[in-house]
Amino acid sequence: MRLLDKLTTTLVKHSMLHERDRVLVGLSGGPDSVCLLHLLNRLKEEYKLDIRALYIDHGLRPDETPSEIEFCKGLCEKLGIPFITKSIDVKGYAAESGINKQEAARELRYKIFEDIALEIGANKIALAHNADDQAETFFMRILRGSGTKGLAGIPPVRGKIIRPLIEVERSEIEEFLDESSQDYAIDSSNLRKDYFRNWLRLSVMPEFKKQNPDLIRTTSRVIEIVREEDNYLELIVTKTLMKLIPKKTDKRIDLFLVPLENMDKVILRRVLRRAIDAVKGLKGIGFVHIEDIIALVKKGTSGDRIYLPKGIRVIKGYSTLILTSEQPSKLGTYSLDVPGEVILKEAGVLMKADFLGDQLSSVSDQKKEKLLLNADKIKTPLTVRGRKAGDFFYPAGFGKRKKLQDYFVDEKIPRDERDSIPIVLSGDDIVWVGEYRQDERFKVTAETKKIIMLEIKLSR
Repeated sequence: MRLLDKLTTTLVKHSMLHERDRVLVGLSGGPDSVCLLHLLNRLKEEYKLDIRALYIDHGLRPDETPSEIEFCKGLCEKLGIPFITKSIDVKGYAAESGINKQEAARELRYKIFEDIALEIGANKIALAHNADDQAETFFMRILRGSGTKGLAGIPPVRGKIIRPLIEVERSEIEEFLDESSQDYAIDSSNLRKDYFRNWLRLSVMPEFKKQNPDLIRTTSRVIEIVREEDNYLELIVTKTLMKLIPKKTDKRIDLFLVPLENMDKVILRRVLRRAIDAVKGLKGIGFVHIEDIIALVKKGTSGDRIYLPKGIRVIKGYSTLILTSEQPSKLGTYSLDVPGEVILKEAGVLMKADFLGDQLSSVSDQKKEKLLLNADKIKTPLTVRGRKAGDFFYPAGFGKRKKLQDYFVDEKIPRDERDSIPIVLSGDDIVWVGEYRQDERFKVTAETKKIIMLEIKLSR
């Protein structure tokens, strides 16, 4: 099958092009992109395509870039295709983002493609990844421990992006260019083995091909099977996920627990991955973290949590699993009159105080959100604030002084909750660690003549 016929088969198979599409082609001057531009240009009349070409200067090869730009410009003039050049600061972005240059180049490159496509009204972005690139990606991801989604390889179509050469081998591209007497540029960075992909391409793949000369075609078949199975599982995940999310923001997602706890790990792993990918603030959760989250879902108890990099927390609640990068707010300082009430906005709760006279019978009605205090020993107004270094109190029933920090540790109160727990003080003395423990010194006794009731409610 001639190369143009093979490319056309790929276009139809994956519904890549339609009549009157405006296509932005990524043109580096290398053999793959030059071949792609030629082939799409030959289909220009048949599909009534409006083709534009874009060269991106990464700022990494100043000695080679000018000649590449001139070559690409000349090629586009010869083919009658409008030519665009854009520059990106890969080194600066890499330093700013804390990633390597290859990752930085990739992120910036895709952003520029999207931006230019939007600017010129292109509904397709054609990139020149080929079957060899696909096979290399497959083996790279195996070496990095990817799951099946990673092993599904480079998608032929993703949004506006199409890859018409994804089923074409590099040797076929070179043969086409040779037969067409078409020159192309050589990127010297592709010859350096200190890049992972280049090492694999130059050192490993030739050895694999000695064992299996048909390696690229064989690997492509495996990838296609993996991709089809992955797409099927993703349909199941999509249907499942729609029923699982009661709440989602840019920094948090809640998932109903009961379905998760009873879900097969194969689906659960994908559900968690998709849920995480849907929340900007959860980027950075990797495969090992997914396994930790699964263990929390399956084996953890209510209130258990795990702490992940970049300030991400995963909390197993009573009915939901919470994944969040929101940082708990430290409670401010408030004055509470008796009688009176105050909204503690950082904690989202209302605290009320009132006199009960000598209603000692109310002592038996105490719950964790309510507290009865000996008003005879209280100085008003009360102060409500978050914890401070050096805080201490005399926990009721404990019998001696204890540092608040030690109390939190002993009670296994999660560290991300500690700053939002209301600490109630009379003067300089703690009388209540809200909803946890009161101070022994302010307990109601048989001699108490006047009682104060404190109550915490969710703020509405």
